Amino acid sequence: MRRFVIGMLLAAAAVLPAAAGPAEAERFAALEAEYEAFLRREDPITAGAEDDAEALARLPDASAEADARRMTALEDFARRIDALPANRLDGADVFDRDYLAYDIADRLAALSFDEGRIAFQNDSGFHTLGDYLARSTVIRSAADAEAWLARLAALPAWYDDNIKNLRRGIETGWTQPGIVVERVLRIAEAQAGAPIETDVLLAPFATAPATLDPATVAEWKAQAIGLVREQIRPRQEQFAAFLKDEYLPKARSSLATVDMPGGEDWYEFQARHHTTTTLTPDEIHDIGLAEVARIRALMDGVMAETGFAGTFAEFLQFLRTDPRFYASSRLQLLEKASEIAKRADDRLPGLFGTLPRLTYGVRPVPEDQEEGYTTGRYFPGSPQLGIAGGYMVNTGKLDQRPLYELPALTVHEAVPGHHLQIALTQELGDIPYYRRNGGATAYVEGWGLYAEYLGEEMGIYRDAYERFGRLSYEMWRACRLVADTGIHWKRWDIEQARACFTDNSALAPHNIQTELERYISWPGQALAYKIGEMKLKELRARAAEALGGSFDVRRYHDAVLLAGPMPLAMLEARIDAWIADELAKRP
Repeated sequence: MRRFVIGMLLAAAAVLPAAAGPAEAERFAALEAEYEAFLRREDPITAGAEDDAEALARLPDASAEADARRMTALEDFARRIDALPANRLDGADVFDRDYLAYDIADRLAALSFDEGRIAFQNDSGFHTLGDYLARSTVIRSAADAEAWLARLAALPAWYDDNIKNLRRGIETGWTQPGIVVERVLRIAEAQAGAPIETDVLLAPFATAPATLDPATVAEWKAQAIGLVREQIRPRQEQFAAFLKDEYLPKARSSLATVDMPGGEDWYEFQARHHTTTTLTPDEIHDIGLAEVARIRALMDGVMAETGFAGTFAEFLQFLRTDPRFYASSRLQLLEKASEIAKRADDRLPGLFGTLPRLTYGVRPVPEDQEEGYTTGRYFPGSPQLGIAGGYMVNTGKLDQRPLYELPALTVHEAVPGHHLQIALTQELGDIPYYRRNGGATAYVEGWGLYAEYLGEEMGIYRDAYERFGRLSYEMWRACRLVADTGIHWKRWDIEQARACFTDNSALAPHNIQTELERYISWPGQALAYKIGEMKLKELRARAAEALGGSFDVRRYHDAVLLAGPMPLAMLEARIDAWIADELAKRP
């Protein structure tokens, strides 16, 4: 398991020194080019978002044979990167080499667990990919239409391969728990029963520009309808029947990942993968408990500011039930989110030296998905394709969407959170493809939670209730550390995990249930938020102490953001180097 130790990837000093030269630089450049080609070939979704015309017509290959091919290719990349130590390179190549080594090792580890056997989570999975792509596909030309029709034609094989993988999961004891399967079954049955003429897969044709011949657009749509009716809908029906008749009866009764064969090793890997650290599940659990206690003390103080005379539990009940804290319509909730987003836009220049060019929209979660969907989410846009980013707000169950939480949600998902960070990364033309499209979860989600904290400095929270809502959201992420490790490592039942959220946060019961199902179905991902945010705060404090009066938060944020996502150890090394550079500039 040596490849998983981040420190080893950064320990160039452990290698005997050797002079860098043009031969090594050329070898590394060739390796980078081949790795980019590999990623573009294996992940056409990401490549297509960068306007790769060939990729826009494909879906990933989900077959076990494709995974075996990927493993062989990655093992070759690993041998080649190991033969090219960092001290044989100069400049930016050193950083890129270390990142590449980490990325290859992480991908190899994931493949070694045959993760294709777990092909869905509570609110997403292979079965929702087509719907997601349909909502983000723009048809402006015949080439765009042909590409989308090609992707529709590829969906049946996508379903077939993923169902094969799920059957292999049944055979090997790798299944989702029944509570997750029941949720996904409802989604699958709704997909299979939707009217074909209004299927979301046809959505790209509804926004075709008037410059395209209407008769031609109608012909393309007719072809799409035929594909949906004759090939895709039967696969969706097959998937729903498979879940009901084959998968659900074999779904595991235990919620804990460690109860699957090899599950203990897999959960430890998931913790490393999502946090990009070597923290153990037990260490993460203890960090969570400490953060719960710290945040709870702050919440008690803010509650006192409101003048509420009752207990903390009574205050939570008041927040969860008083009508003043809830929107009366879907539109009102969406408009409130939009107003907060524009206030956040207004404050960005004071905290950031560099801002993205790409805009974002505030959009409702599609009503056919909102039941089991999280409170909000960000969907990246594409500068190359002319698609704005999307801050998605769940406008269902209005009595479960308190307005005092909306400011924290907005700055997390929109700006200065996910949209700002992801759009800036998309616009970085001077870093390699594999870094620009990297997905270090602790960095990305840690930034989102850190953005909620920045909302305090930006004046986004206008009263004690909204500040309490911010702390409740931070508590939510602290409880994630406790609940995720509790469920998957300590074998807690769902009620043990629920207690942290109900006792310490103002989250609505429906949201808590949805979130718990998410953690159950997606082990380890929930650990990334708090671990990443804590590191970003730690590094900022270190920089402020070292630089004193010359510390500029705008420059700090640029140092964090303008190299793309990366493992936290690499981020720490980057910020330490930036601090040294800033000190060297002093007269």
